[in-house]
Amino acid sequence: MTKPIGSKCNIDCTYCYYLSKQPLLEHSKRQDARFSEEMLEHYIKSYIEQQNFPEIVFHWQGGEPTLLGVKFFRDVVRLQKKYCPEGVKIENNLQTNGTLLTDEWGKFLSKNRFLVGLSLDGPELIHNAHRTNRSGKGTFRQTMKGLEVLHKHKVNFATLTCINNVSGASPIEVYRFLRDEVKSPQMQFIPIVETKSFRKTAPQCWSSEDQVYQGMPEADPSHLQSIVEPWCVSAEQWGRFLIEVFDEWFTYDVGQVHIPYFEAWIESWMGRVNPLCTLGPMCGKGLAIEHNGDVFSCEHYVYPEYRLGNIEEKTLEQMQFSSEQIKFGYAKEATLPRQCRECDYQFACFGECPKNRFLRTLDGEPGLNYLCAGWKQFYRHADPYISMLVSSMGYAVNKTLNAQAMKIRFK
Repeated sequence: MTKPIGSKCNIDCTYCYYLSKQPLLEHSKRQDARFSEEMLEHYIKSYIEQQNFPEIVFHWQGGEPTLLGVKFFRDVVRLQKKYCPEGVKIENNLQTNGTLLTDEWGKFLSKNRFLVGLSLDGPELIHNAHRTNRSGKGTFRQTMKGLEVLHKHKVNFATLTCINNVSGASPIEVYRFLRDEVKSPQMQFIPIVETKSFRKTAPQCWSSEDQVYQGMPEADPSHLQSIVEPWCVSAEQWGRFLIEVFDEWFTYDVGQVHIPYFEAWIESWMGRVNPLCTLGPMCGKGLAIEHNGDVFSCEHYVYPEYRLGNIEEKTLEQMQFSSEQIKFGYAKEATLPRQCRECDYQFACFGECPKNRFLRTLDGEPGLNYLCAGWKQFYRHADPYISMLVSSMGYAVNKTLNAQAMKIRFK
């Protein structure tokens, strides 16, 4: 995940987990904080050289990467062509809030076949509840103008919808808006979960006093003494959101609307390793690089404790395959509490993202995922339908093969 402008953004979403990175990492507050020309070329060259696959994908995120302007990304494409080996295809993904997209952007993105991820939380009232500008005004209309640009220039795009305390309460309204009005060909749903200490405290560095038991009132965002921010989605709300969207999708849109969560679970029910890092047995493949060249274990672990080095000091390969990063990746399974290991749906979840594992199990063991109750609620509901889909495709339902991946250990 490349953060060429760091945490800088032109809007001020209530739930943003990245705006706080600037003071945390002691980054410069200069408006021109970005990859230097020399560092950009070094990064692109290094990233291409470490790949051994005929397709190389660059992921550009922020903050808001379009603040860099079209010229910056023209330079990106030029450098990619300069260092691209013969027979290799390079793809670019760009995540944006869409508010700065213009016809110039549309022409560039279309011509260079960028896949654009558009952050859009639903209809106007739902989107504007948390996605506001620095004056506190909603950004829905600006984002929709950006959407018009994408449609006009036939840019390949997907929507990224953050499920928070507001959007999580209206699953069908959100889904139908994205399907019928936005015409989203692919919908990504991201549960918003952050502890109240997230701005300064890294995951797995929580105080033991902050880890309450599953089911306690303090685990609900609406509680006055909640351990999570009030804008978070609750576990039960997350489960209901998935169930209602899944039922609508299963009834009307299988094969027409692509939802990575649902399609990845089909693979899990086939006995394959889930392709999504949050639901697979191992993580650590989604490293993040900041605009100053610092590399971190994951974009959700951009904290000093998880800094692997800098591209001016070490190669990307050295950092990605360092002992620290390998241990980080395997720790996802190694730290699963007994409640997870004995769960019927461990194969589909593997404890989800470790950044969300700050609850205690019912018997007091730490490391339970905050969303556990919601995940389990969904899996129980969707199990027969996913099994039906797998069988209709001619495959045997296999809920145990993924367990083989659990035997891998870093030594």
